[in-house]
Amino acid sequence: MSARILIIEDEALVAMELRFVLEDLGHEVMGVAATAKAARDMAREIDVDLALVDIHLSDGPTGIALGRELGQDMGVTVLFMTANPGMVREGVAGTVGVLSKPTDERAVQSAVDYALKRRQGEAVQYAPPGLQLFG
Repeated sequence: MSARILIIEDEALVAMELRFVLEDLGHEVMGVAATAKAARDMAREIDVDLALVDIHLSDGPTGIALGRELGQDMGVTVLFMTANPGMVREGVAGTVGVLSKPTDERAVQSAVDYALKRRQGEAVQYAPPGLQLFG
């Protein structure tokens, strides 16, 4: 199942590696944003299925509010990817969960597959290892 994905990550090397992994999996990366403003602008202009959102962006710890906005207001499926998963331990309304960084290609693939299946309304019994789900 191919998806249109937005990467919201301010570390260029991490974003580039994610892009390669996602494209190798057959997904279309619609853009990369390093700030919440750039991500909002992109999400308003293009149709996105899934956003991978870092919590700390170049404009500060804006990823949590951005994830909530994308998920609740724009209908985007949101997965957080952060080295600080404790910041979203209680969950964020409108988002799926958090994947801890650093991570590997297999963890990204299984988390993305899981999120996309949930988006499609498919029954998924178990979260993949490394993905902490929200309510």
